[in-house]
Amino acid sequence: MTAGTLAVVGLGPGTADWRLPEAEVALAAATDLVGYIPYVERVPERPGLIRHASDNRVEIDRARHAFALALEGRHVAVVSGGDPGVFAMAAAVFEALEGEPAFRAVPVRVVPGLSAMQAAAARLGAPLGHDFCAMSLSDNLKPWDVVLRRLTAVAQGDFVLALYNPASKARPTRLGEAFGHLRALKDAATPVAFARAIGRPDERIHLTSLGEADPALVDMATLVVIGSSETRWVAGADGRRWMLTPRSYGMARP
Repeated sequence: MTAGTLAVVGLGPGTADWRLPEAEVALAAATDLVGYIPYVERVPERPGLIRHASDNRVEIDRARHAFALALEGRHVAVVSGGDPGVFAMAAAVFEALEGEPAFRAVPVRVVPGLSAMQAAAARLGAPLGHDFCAMSLSDNLKPWDVVLRRLTAVAQGDFVLALYNPASKARPTRLGEAFGHLRALKDAATPVAFARAIGRPDERIHLTSLGEADPALVDMATLVVIGSSETRWVAGADGRRWMLTPRSYGMARP
């Protein structure tokens, strides 16, 4: 039997308006849709499309299932929110490929998507205008001491930080611990933004500072943006505040 295909498709952070045309083409060509339940639900049903939704934290099993379907001649779209290469399913797919020689018969491609940090940055203004890091706060797949070591490196390097997976029911205290760690290394006035569910009807933006940031306002749908020493608020129309990290480092403010 001739193998089918496997496309890892980024759905973007929420609204279908932000989905790239290449992603729409890949979804239209798919016979099977594989992914985490909320992401599968974001793709409209259509005749001929079989949906294989699964729960969270089974990424490798999901990837293996997708390869198995493709080996049967199916054209499989593995869907991720945001961009599939940023803390998402692309890594799981290639880990599965690495571990099973039979999967090498399947042509694989990755279809990019708008990442949550890009969408959040657009809503906030220009927080990523200079050097930045992206981190997952989850310690499900790495030790907490590694998380703390990397937070220290981010602070010492004076990077803006886009923090994914900041809180969950299984990790209710980790964001507070991270804020406490960073408060010992950074100015309390450092701008911080909570960008929740960007592009969805329940979108919410909360602007604060590192010293005042309240972890209770954050859930897994939230991206936390923590500024560098250069990041500041810029006043806009109607009293709005924009978050700016200027392109030049160490320059005097106007």
